[in-house]
Amino acid sequence: MSKEMTEGQKLAEQLLYTRSHAAEASEQLNKAADEFCEGYKAFLDNGKTERDVTAYTVKLLEENGYVPFVPGQSYAPGAKVYLNNRGKSVIAATMGQKPLAEGVHMNIAHTDAPRLDIKPNPLYENSELALLKTHYYGGIRKYQWVATPLALHGVICKADGTQVNVCIGEDEGDPVFCITDLLPHLSAEQNERKLSEGVKGEELNIVVGSLPYADKEVKDRVKLLALKLLNDKYGITERDFISAELEAVPAFKAKDVGFDRGLIGAYGHDDRVDAYPALIAEMETKLPVYTTVCVLTDKEEIGSEGVTGLNSMYVFHFVQQLCKAQGADDILCFQNSKCLSADVTAAFDPTFPSAFEAQNSTFVGKGVAISKYTGSRGKGGANDASAELVSYFTRVFDAAGAVWQIGELGKVDQGGGGTVAKYVASHNIDTLDVGVPVLSMHSPFEMVAKIDVYMAYKAFKAFNDSAE
Repeated sequence: MSKEMTEGQKLAEQLLYTRSHAAEASEQLNKAADEFCEGYKAFLDNGKTERDVTAYTVKLLEENGYVPFVPGQSYAPGAKVYLNNRGKSVIAATMGQKPLAEGVHMNIAHTDAPRLDIKPNPLYENSELALLKTHYYGGIRKYQWVATPLALHGVICKADGTQVNVCIGEDEGDPVFCITDLLPHLSAEQNERKLSEGVKGEELNIVVGSLPYADKEVKDRVKLLALKLLNDKYGITERDFISAELEAVPAFKAKDVGFDRGLIGAYGHDDRVDAYPALIAEMETKLPVYTTVCVLTDKEEIGSEGVTGLNSMYVFHFVQQLCKAQGADDILCFQNSKCLSADVTAAFDPTFPSAFEAQNSTFVGKGVAISKYTGSRGKGGANDASAELVSYFTRVFDAAGAVWQIGELGKVDQGGGGTVAKYVASHNIDTLDVGVPVLSMHSPFEMVAKIDVYMAYKAFKAFNDSAE
């Protein structure tokens, strides 16, 4: 027999704000999250780089009825179009019932991730080993990338203008590559370095060969054999590295983590963990009230620069072209639009609690995370969403059963980070950061909760379906 609640207990239930595990909202949620995340793991395994993600996304979009966007063409409600921006970023849209002057609903995530880029003149031989020089991309902790199996992905544009795609290290039977580290027996000097300099940028050299070419009359025989094997497979010479984009990424696949399989461990959760739910929500949108625009963009990890990043105009030109074909005022469209900047945040880590302020942290398993602002220290570089916008989105999420939580990125003076939100807001578009909390963010093996991934999908879908 249950005891009747006291007046104090009733008042506490009425007034206090508590957060519970998202899986407790319904018995069916864990099963639904498991099923949803099987597709997400395939997305991760097929999308190790922004080029890979774009190619995989375009394939999915075309299978789901999307056609290439044609500037100047007017589209009827329910029409589905996409734009492939230089093979590195993609926009997908479903035309809404309301005129574009009344705004669009945008979900924007990024698909680039921290990695090691191969330098333009990378291949050399030393001590009868062939190695590639790298330049790290984005914010990495360099010591995490040594003694880890790596794969090479990318494109090489040859001197004659032809292009070849490279992917070595992913298939069963492929070789992998690796960066060496010092053995503990000989690391006395290295141990005196600061953690941030335990491995230096110029020490991130990848071993790619160890056998010499048969002709003893030539120099650098190990390097020569490595080049010959590349030439046999891809028809390239050393000069072709100059016009190549090759990226070294972890060679392992996404895996369930824990006895209960409640987590996914993988490379690239930041920010493909939001890109995939946003994409699925977009593809499942049929006849929205407002036009929906899903953007999977590039270059966020280095400031969203370049023609495929959100600091360029490609997304906003796309919306302007939609408006022009419909005879709509694009300025009105922007000021009436809303956007979810779909990016990850740091999950509270009980092993390192001193980096977090627990009362304002987000936790694994408690739903998709809202960040009213990001930035560093005094909110530098942040988009600070209004109270009205936060209220709008929480109402939309609540109505759809999308479990959410709210928090900051660690302690105020600990550091910080940014998202694409400020680049969207600069066009007078109301923008809020929302995304999945991540453990070990920016490492080669990040972890997220399946239930949080599923709640992100429910949140994006609810926004797409909103008539408000």
